[in-house]
Amino acid sequence: MKAKESKIEKSSANSSPAASPQKRFSGIIRAPREEDHAGLADLAGQLSYPSTPQEISHRLAGMANSNEHAVFVAEMPGGEIAGWIAVFTLRGLEVDPRGEISGFLVDERFRSQAVGKHLLARAEQWVRERGCDAVGLRSNVIRDRAHAFYFREGYQHTKTQKTFRKNLAPKTES
Repeated sequence: MKAKESKIEKSSANSSPAASPQKRFSGIIRAPREEDHAGLADLAGQLSYPSTPQEISHRLAGMANSNEHAVFVAEMPGGEIAGWIAVFTLRGLEVDPRGEISGFLVDERFRSQAVGKHLLARAEQWVRERGCDAVGLRSNVIRDRAHAFYFREGYQHTKTQKTFRKNLAPKTES
């Protein structure tokens, strides 16, 4: 997760054709810092994944020495975290390696200001730097606004599926 601050210059961030009719992103894209953990936890809650700053810290620590995971945050000029994106390299026997976005959120207060566009561009750059030529993501079927954003950014809907999960943690007795 040794991500560097994005080299997106303010002038290029403000000249994006998609951002011109809307408010423009004037912040920076960078790796998260310890002081961001509370804000990242709050934002995870907006995505319906309630988290504590300690949980965020623990999860980031698990990715810290991996070249296969990255997290980027969008910091506004006043220092406020406007969003984050998490990406990893997906490797499987049945497919060539590709990037996979595991989480992506822009604070409700900063939507339609090109924050998501710049976070997504940074994640895609990270994926390319790892030699992958594709990136995917999963989005809840109820997130119509997010789906429209992904289509505008060149993503294609490739399949609809069910997700299954099994809890492997030992059961505790009450």
